[in-house]
Amino acid sequence: MTTTKTDRTDAAAGILFIAFGLLFGVQSLGMELGTAFRMGPGYFPLVLSGVLILLGLAILIIAFKKVSATEMGGFAWRGMLFILPAPVFFGLTVRGLGFVPAIFLTTLIAGLASLKMKPQWALVLAFGVTVFSTLVFSYGLGLPFRRFGPWLPL
Repeated sequence: MTTTKTDRTDAAAGILFIAFGLLFGVQSLGMELGTAFRMGPGYFPLVLSGVLILLGLAILIIAFKKVSATEMGGFAWRGMLFILPAPVFFGLTVRGLGFVPAIFLTTLIAGLASLKMKPQWALVLAFGVTVFSTLVFSYGLGLPFRRFGPWLPL
């Protein structure tokens, strides 16, 4: 059953996005903008405020579209129990375990938050994110961190 109904929370979020985008956009105009090749201090905030305004408009438009009148599901306890502790785990273990094991375990923990995620796919996801992150942050950007920490006998 589909009815025309306004989602007030999405509408409020869209209006807030637009308001903050306008606020930061106006503030960035007081700084030197520069060009795309020689960006001034106000260029990046102005571009980000434009993106924020566009996102707000999209959310606002979606808030007024037809929505399904189905019942909302229960509270996602599993998501809270796995997603919220994952970055905390990473922060607490990255120095001791090193980047590679910490990112692998963090992704594995976060991947298990979904009931639809099977353990073997969570392992594949964790492996892929670990390889990608190591290539980008360690080799590509050359960030100075230990790949394997002192807690591991490697």
